[in-house]
Amino acid sequence: MTDQTRDLVLVTGASGFVGSAVARIAQQKGFAVRVLVRPTSPRRNVESLDAEIAVGDMRDEASMRAALRGARYLLHVAADYRLWAPDPLDIERANLEGTEATMRAALKEGVERVVYTSSVATLKVTGSGASVDETSPMTPQQAIGVYKRSKVLAERAVERMIAKHGLPAVIVNPSTPIGPRDVKPTPTGRIIVEAALGKIPAFVDTGLNLVHVDDVAMGHFLALAHGKIGERYILGGENLPLQQMLADIAGMVGRRAPTIALPRWPLYPLALGAEAVAKFTKREPFVTVDGLKMSKNKMYFTSAKAERELGYNARPYREGLRDALDWFREAGYLKA
Repeated sequence: MTDQTRDLVLVTGASGFVGSAVARIAQQKGFAVRVLVRPTSPRRNVESLDAEIAVGDMRDEASMRAALRGARYLLHVAADYRLWAPDPLDIERANLEGTEATMRAALKEGVERVVYTSSVATLKVTGSGASVDETSPMTPQQAIGVYKRSKVLAERAVERMIAKHGLPAVIVNPSTPIGPRDVKPTPTGRIIVEAALGKIPAFVDTGLNLVHVDDVAMGHFLALAHGKIGERYILGGENLPLQQMLADIAGMVGRRAPTIALPRWPLYPLALGAEAVAKFTKREPFVTVDGLKMSKNKMYFTSAKAERELGYNARPYREGLRDALDWFREAGYLKA
């Protein structure tokens, strides 16, 4: 496979954050691009693409077969990336049932190679703060919250289909992407927006791995070209404390960095109250019980395997932060 090809690739989730970045890289590399969007999906991220649009639902195998017809490659990026939903089963239906239906369709349509977008949420972090690699898979019972559990279940389903049915899939595990076109925005994008507006005066002691969304997208094509079937590859960037991220945002927008470190226990009643209100407003709360539980451990990861086997490389995370802030500002998210 060469970079300059008119082979048809289907990208799911292209109306979203990571999927739109993947679709743009596919276009830059010369692929014929088809993107899957739901009838209700916003089209902002696909309007400027030179891509065929297939309308369908990844949970519907028939519509996925129609979308995959004639495609040589599948990049299955679509996911429900929420830590809370009025009906938590909606997240599981999208991430598990949608993945299973999509992979069955890929097998039936004879897709030559699949890149499945999982998440570092499927990997087990510890309280030590050590960087985790691909050898620490999580069980569904260990997962905190429906999002993580759904991604663990979906990744295991893909692994079973690789082993039992010969699904030609490579798994990638992005860490926490940041950058332009985060239209929803994602939970991390919400932190960036709120911090830039000066609405996060304090923080809890946690850490995360941040990576430019375009580096994650490029990692998908490195996995497509060089990844081993059945293997998983972390696509991450830099590990850093949440306090550092907030300080960097403050510095970029000319605000004072927060310096108040909060214990978690007083925040649980706040999270419970926010979730109760959200059941009526149907808007995802900024603070959730599952989010607080996850923050107990620093979510640090290493991309050494992807660097070694795929040639993956990530730019400094601050470039992603700058690009995110520039995009949010231009898109009107940072109006006080």
